[in-house]
Amino acid sequence: MHIVVVGLNYKTSPVEVREKFTFAERDLPEALRKLKQTNSIMECVIVATCNRTEIYAVVDRHQLCGHHIRSFMEQWFELPREQFTNHLYMYEDDQAIEHLMHVTCGLDSMIIGETQILGQIRNAFLLAQEQKTTGTLFNMLFKQSITLAKRAHSETSIGEAAVSVSYAAVELGKRIFGQFHHKTVMIVGAGKMSELTAKHLYANGADEVLVVNRTYDRAVQLADKFNGVPLSMEDAVRRLHEADIIISSTGSDGYVLTRDQVEAAMQRRPSRPLFMIDIAVPRDLDPAIAEVGGVYLYDIDDLEGIVESNLELRRTEAAKIETMILIEMDAFRQWYKTLGVIPLIRSLQTKAATIHEDTMESLVNKLPDLDERELKVIRKLTKSIVNQLLQDPILRVKEMAGEKHAAQSMDMFVKLFALEEPLAQAAAAERQAELDAAAEMKQLRAKAQDKGSASASGLAVVTP
Repeated sequence: MHIVVVGLNYKTSPVEVREKFTFAERDLPEALRKLKQTNSIMECVIVATCNRTEIYAVVDRHQLCGHHIRSFMEQWFELPREQFTNHLYMYEDDQAIEHLMHVTCGLDSMIIGETQILGQIRNAFLLAQEQKTTGTLFNMLFKQSITLAKRAHSETSIGEAAVSVSYAAVELGKRIFGQFHHKTVMIVGAGKMSELTAKHLYANGADEVLVVNRTYDRAVQLADKFNGVPLSMEDAVRRLHEADIIISSTGSDGYVLTRDQVEAAMQRRPSRPLFMIDIAVPRDLDPAIAEVGGVYLYDIDDLEGIVESNLELRRTEAAKIETMILIEMDAFRQWYKTLGVIPLIRSLQTKAATIHEDTMESLVNKLPDLDERELKVIRKLTKSIVNQLLQDPILRVKEMAGEKHAAQSMDMFVKLFALEEPLAQAAAAERQAELDAAAEMKQLRAKAQDKGSASASGLAVVTP
């Protein structure tokens, strides 16, 4: 068995390529089922976000798995692979496991340490479980990755520092006001950055938004987004004293607000601070405004300095998470090694249970006068003896599974407990189950192919 991931993300492909490989939420269940029917794929999970599309799979033959997954993508998205193969990445086994843990912890995101991807990975895994496309390996790996990501965000500070200009503006505002309830925001200009900053402030409790623009219709459009009030520049100067937070981002060649205008407004609002953010280049706000008492003025360089400082903090925290990932990868490898001894343990337990039942049956035949209570006590005590005898051998065989000469140790274990026949029977049953599953899958593929051929030839499929 091998674990692989094939995908594309914001690092390997531009948005015009990524948008061609998006899965509609309603189509994901069908996509999972079709992917599971693909040759060599034993388990699968599809992670689809705006910044990445990734297919995780457990395969029995890793040499051809990339080809089969690309074929699935080619058919599902109806695009020749020549258009997307150069944008794909593929990781196998340890690299695939490490990649999943990086993604889930937010270390592979555009904004390092963001938490949204954790919920997206969790939802993708739960959907795959619901569609029965996961099994032993992915049930363990995805649960472990999700638990790790939760620990990473709770035990480090990676998600606490703002790493965008708009978030940095909100962070600065919190230092001044504590909270934004009952605060009025004035947006001067209708730039994307000022709109995004206003959106964050509004979401954090700012009650009223005044939107100022030279083109009044544009002010009306933006004001509608925040249930705000559109204003002309002349009205804005008259109502400047009402604002607690001013965000300016225009294309003006000169200052749109001067020191004298702000100083006059501050005389009408004594003891109330004014927070001003100048995101424009060239600057909209006269730098001399910073000399007015009670005014806190920040420009784009101030905000970007905060962002870079916070990014450095996140990088430091990310290094701690890298160490956590290495520990989790080692734990997964150790767990994976014990999978090989599970059939041995089950066979030993089955053999011990059979001997116990045969002994109890013989006891009942030889001592027919024992009542139910006595038999219950004897059964419980003898079963306890069997379990205690098995405890150390089972513990030791798990330990041996991780050692250098594990195969020889397993062979010796089988011989010591004479497990050849029980193991052979279990293997035969497993092979038969695989054959039955393969036959069922073949029938499903044949039906799908027949249906496709009928549709392609224009024939109606008539159900009797």
